[in-house]
Amino acid sequence: MGSSLFRPMQPNKFDDPPVAAPPAPPDASEAPTSPEQAPLFNNCWSCRVLSGSGLIGAGLYVYLVARKPMKLGYAPGPGPIAQMVIGISIACWGIVILADPKGKAYRVV
Repeated sequence: MGSSLFRPMQPNKFDDPPVAAPPAPPDASEAPTSPEQAPLFNNCWSCRVLSGSGLIGAGLYVYLVARKPMKLGYAPGPGPIAQMVIGISIACWGIVILADPKGKAYRVV
């Protein structure tokens, strides 16, 4: 038939890759310095409280919306269970933002 699945396999012919000389090590005076990285989130206390509590609220909302049919007596399916897991994950992310486990953030007076 005209399908490519039934044609005999032909070996691929590749050219040898060109051999390049290894690069010379840079001098100490020419070594690039890494720029200072900006923080991913604002580390002020009010920013963390606002974003952390917002994430906790969003996670609770997602969880409770998925739990509502179960309170009415319906059997849980894989969709609502996945939605509950995602809601719990979002709420945990908010707790991590509030707790600041690495201790990099500090309260600005």
